[in-house]
Amino acid sequence: MTDWFYPAGTAAQAPWDLSIGGHDSRLDVPGWEHTGLRTVTLGSEPVTLEAAAEERIVIPLEGDVAAVVAGESYELDGRESVFHGPTDVLYTGVQKSLELRGEHGTRVAVASAPASQEYPTRLVRRDEAPLELRGAGNCSREVRNFGTPAALEADRFIVCEVLTPAGNWSSYPPHKHDEEKEGQETRLEEIYYFETRVTPDAPAGATDAIGYQRVYASDERPIDVNAEVRTGDVVLVPYGWHGPAMAPPGYDMYYLNVMAGPGPVREWLISDDPHHGWVRQQWAEADVDPRLPFGGWSHSAS
Repeated sequence: MTDWFYPAGTAAQAPWDLSIGGHDSRLDVPGWEHTGLRTVTLGSEPVTLEAAAEERIVIPLEGDVAAVVAGESYELDGRESVFHGPTDVLYTGVQKSLELRGEHGTRVAVASAPASQEYPTRLVRRDEAPLELRGAGNCSREVRNFGTPAALEADRFIVCEVLTPAGNWSSYPPHKHDEEKEGQETRLEEIYYFETRVTPDAPAGATDAIGYQRVYASDERPIDVNAEVRTGDVVLVPYGWHGPAMAPPGYDMYYLNVMAGPGPVREWLISDDPHHGWVRQQWAEADVDPRLPFGGWSHSAS
C-alpha cells in the first residue's frame, strides 16, 4: 500500500469494503480533496449515509439495489457482474440522505464529490446512458458514460465505467489532466476502482485474474505507480501521466473512474504524453475488437 495504491481491504471502514475520500472517510490521504468512492457488500441490514455536502451516484456492481434518497424510493435493475452489461444508476444530488438495500451478497459502489450546487435526483436506466466503443485493435475498450457531462446534470464529478478485453490496453496513450488550460486541459483528480475476471474460455482452476496500472510524473511532482491490480484494488491519480491500464491475455479488466477537480468547468479535457500520443493515429486503420461490448449490450454503441 502507498498513498496512491490500495489493495482490496486496505481502505475498508465498516460496513464499507472500501471508503476513500468521502465526507466521513477515516482514511487520510494527504492532498486528496475532490473525489470519493465507497463499495459495500449488502447483508440483512440496510447501509446508510447521512446527508452531506457531497453529490453521490449509486452504481450496482452485482445484483439489484433498492435505494431511498431523502425519503424517496428507487429500484435499480443491476446485473450479474460488471462484465454482464450496463446497469441502472442513481444520482442523488447534494445534502440528501441515502439508504441501500439488496439481497444478501449484492455489491454496490457509491461515487461522491464535495459539491454545493443542487441538481435533481435522477434514476438513469441502463438503456439511457451512452455506450462508447473507444480505440481500435488491441487498444479497444468499452466506456459506459452514465455520469459524464453529456449524460448527467451534476455539480462536480465525472463518472464512467471502462471495460478492457483480455490482451488489450486502455487508458492509452498515457495522458494527464492536472492543470487548468482553458479549452485544452482540466484539473481533475481520478480514482480507478478495479475488478478483474478470468476469461470464460479459461480452463478449470484458473482463478488469479490480474491487471496492471501505470502512473508517472508529468512535472516536478513525484509519482511512480506500477501496480498489479485485482478485484477491489484502487489506484488514485492526483496528478501525472496515467496509463496504460493493461489486461493481460486470459484476464478481462473493469475499472470505475471517478473524477472531479476545483476548476470552473465540469469537463474532461486531457493532454497526451507527447512521446506516445501518435498511437491514436493507428486506430483509423484497425477494427474495434469484436468481443465488445461486454454482455452483447449494444444500445447507443458508437
